[in-house]
Amino acid sequence: MYNILVCDDDKEIVKAIEIYLVRENYNVLKAYNGEECLKILNENTIHLIILDIMMPKKDGIETIEEIRKSRAIPVIMLSAKSEDEDKIKGLNIGADDYVTKPFNPLELIARVNSGIRRYTKLRNYGK
Repeated sequence: MYNILVCDDDKEIVKAIEIYLVRENYNVLKAYNGEECLKILNENTIHLIILDIMMPKKDGIETIEEIRKSRAIPVIMLSAKSEDEDKIKGLNIGADDYVTKPFNPLELIARVNSGIRRYTKLRNYGK
């Protein structure tokens, strides 16, 4: 079973995402700001992160910059910021994908599945 870390300060969004991920047999860990996200990441094996940009304490940009210093796990940015510049910045700082709010939960799950497939295939590539 793969562990997905969902990090968003909106608890209703986290709960909704969790419902869909559990239906797909993922184990869900939850954080509500960047500091919690990094703490959970350091204490658990995480296979993919869904990360909001606008959060208290440590925002998603700062969080992904910290993650990318030592990890190459897939990160899907989830944000209300839908301008092209925001998407480009998110992808350029290390996000693997970028989904804007409001979002279709089934599309998000498809993107999670795709990220997990790529991650596990590349991790096992050449073995």
